[in-house]
Amino acid sequence: MNSTAFLPGTKVPTKIYTPCSSSNVKIPDATSVRFTRQLQKSSYLDQKLVQENGNPVLCTRREALGFGFCTGLAAAMFQPQPAEAAEATPCELTVSPSGLAFCDKVVGYGPQAVKGQLIKAHYVGKLENGKVFDSSYNRGKPLTFRVGAGEVIKGWDLGILGGEGVPPMLAGGKRTLKLPPELGYGMRGAGCKGGSCIIPPESVLLFDVEFIGKV
Repeated sequence: MNSTAFLPGTKVPTKIYTPCSSSNVKIPDATSVRFTRQLQKSSYLDQKLVQENGNPVLCTRREALGFGFCTGLAAAMFQPQPAEAAEATPCELTVSPSGLAFCDKVVGYGPQAVKGQLIKAHYVGKLENGKVFDSSYNRGKPLTFRVGAGEVIKGWDLGILGGEGVPPMLAGGKRTLKLPPELGYGMRGAGCKGGSCIIPPESVLLFDVEFIGKV
């Protein structure tokens, strides 16, 4: 991944923490919440103990690779949003058969993404109560990932590529996504430490996604 952020995923078992170096995971100054697809196999879910400036930060291998949470830097995620990211334009959501709800604030003008394609997207992630837990706008850099390749949580792949009643996004488009737990972090939640989670288990997630286009 070329940018830090959260990537959509689902169920996950137990956590096992192992050391990893900062060379393996790039943690930006502003925030370091990332979304990565939560796979069932524990071999892919090995946890990482990230050393950044000598300070240990707990995060999963999955999270370190994609939209992973590095919980030691969680406070940085709750910064004020820039005006363009914080705008709350009313949007009537359409619920698809998958449970994913969507609303296009701006219909794109470019080509749609192709499965496996490397794309760029800006986003703001919020809990259902409106609390922002991550924003690529704050970092000043969009998220880069391969869409449809399991690098992000399922709701993101579905919300951008389309399918199951969801139309594909076009480059230049802006879409609000409302993800049920099974298309987000499910029973596991994310960024959990000491009995507290940045994204609690069974959370409904809201994302304002701006699909910039292919890399």
